[in-house]
Amino acid sequence: MSSKTLIVIVGPTAVGKTSLSIAFAKAYQTEIISCDSRQFFKEMTLGTAVPDMEELAAAPHHFIQNLSIHDSYSVGDFERDAVSILEKLFAEKDVVIMVGGSALYEKAVTHGLDDLPEIPDSINEAVEQLYEQEGIEALQSELKLLDKSYYDIVDLQNPRRLTRAIAICRATGKTFTELRSGSRKQRDFNIIKVGLDAPREELYDRINSRVNVMLESGLLNEVEQLKSYKNLVSLKTVGYQEFMPYFENEYDLEEAIRLVKRNSRRFAKRQMTWYRKDDSVTWFHYKTRHTDIVQRVSEKLMEF
Repeated sequence: MSSKTLIVIVGPTAVGKTSLSIAFAKAYQTEIISCDSRQFFKEMTLGTAVPDMEELAAAPHHFIQNLSIHDSYSVGDFERDAVSILEKLFAEKDVVIMVGGSALYEKAVTHGLDDLPEIPDSINEAVEQLYEQEGIEALQSELKLLDKSYYDIVDLQNPRRLTRAIAICRATGKTFTELRSGSRKQRDFNIIKVGLDAPREELYDRINSRVNVMLESGLLNEVEQLKSYKNLVSLKTVGYQEFMPYFENEYDLEEAIRLVKRNSRRFAKRQMTWYRKDDSVTWFHYKTRHTDIVQRVSEKLMEF
């Protein structure tokens, strides 16, 4: 069995994953891979809760603001690049940390992506046309009908993921969920998954408070600088898309903030729906001392 181990930290947004990942990185004198796809873009800082300068200085990080919002980058690209970096890191380190709230990106590294069929251009174009003519609500409605299981966990504000799933359903006559349940790819390292959880009301309070802090730090100005790129997929995410109608005078600032908080809470709920299906995760209350969690994981490492 390999002596190399990837420790993966998962959980809903605002639960405290970043600080725990740094505690692990310090304990093992190692580096951190981010699998939070929202944090890839250098133009987006506050709304994506990118680690601050002190946190970034505490341990080497990978995949933090390494791309531009104008770059095309898929989960398949991330799987390739993350596995490549892991190979290099494991040449020198026995343990590497991966952390983030993008469940599909985490799965790409720990499980591998499924081999999905090629979709005819005519179907892709038809789904894209549906989105352009009727908006994201039409995509959400169709996906709910075609694949309720995936609808319950996907980021419903991400048109790229919705159009992809719908196109696959239309082309194959099967659900996207069925086609994504393939066999695990064999990785040449061990995997330990650590999850942080919080009671719903406490988590929702943390989410609301974090949005307030983002606003105090200048989130509104950050979004305003990006409003001309509102149609890019990277900007169609919680914390950015809700402010675009505000800048177009469709509703007031209070409503925009309410929607950011609501959609962030909904996103957290979908994250937990996904992660709770993974019985390989060892869960901890978010207030558990980091030293205690590290100790528990160290004991598990001894089993390898």
